[in-house]
Amino acid sequence: MSEQPMYKRVLLKISGEALSGGTGFGINNDVVSEISLGIKKLNDVGVEVAVVVGGGNFWRGRTSQGMDRTTADYIGMLATVMNAMALQDSLENIGVPTRVQTGIEMNKVAEPYIRRRAVRHLEKGRVVIFGAGTGNPYFSTDTAAALRAAEMEADVILLAKNVDAVYDKDPKEHPDAKKFTKLSYMEVINRELKVMDSTATSLCMDNKITIKVFELNTENIIKVVYGEDVGTTVE
Repeated sequence: MSEQPMYKRVLLKISGEALSGGTGFGINNDVVSEISLGIKKLNDVGVEVAVVVGGGNFWRGRTSQGMDRTTADYIGMLATVMNAMALQDSLENIGVPTRVQTGIEMNKVAEPYIRRRAVRHLEKGRVVIFGAGTGNPYFSTDTAAALRAAEMEADVILLAKNVDAVYDKDPKEHPDAKKFTKLSYMEVINRELKVMDSTATSLCMDNKITIKVFELNTENIIKVVYGEDVGTTVE
């Protein structure tokens, strides 16, 4: 591990499922505390941290085919705001200045997303958590992560998941699943590997944003930022 962080500004994408601690629903306080400690360690050494959170621990899209897709997507955006607020509270409890910005305006609980203000927060050492995805239906929080990473000019997207890397098939169901350490954007798209959806992957490719996929825990977050080979690198 190098003595200095490899990256100055990172975007951490946390899935909603990861926040549930493996139960699949709700917020696991131990997991949120673990994530907060990892972010604090980066913040303490001067790494600027932006975060995009998913909402899958509360909402997984349409509950029935009769539900309007746009309505379902907006409900999902609201779920991400709950996660963002929980993470903000956890970070501030351990002394990390944090701001939540949302793609849908909800001034009672968060700032509206304003790019220049978000960049200023990062420059001042505040963690910025982006909730409500892009603020538009039909776009996933993966796409929101790629978009915000591009807008913030982040050096890398840290894609923290419930699995330790990218595999050619689900390792939980297939013991012979092949693990990848390095992939190109086109390999991810052509092989339909479930790293991020194709829109998000294309956005990263167009803007040359490196993606690091790894299992979510404090140790891994630190290792990746300090340049250790953990999980899978997409570039």
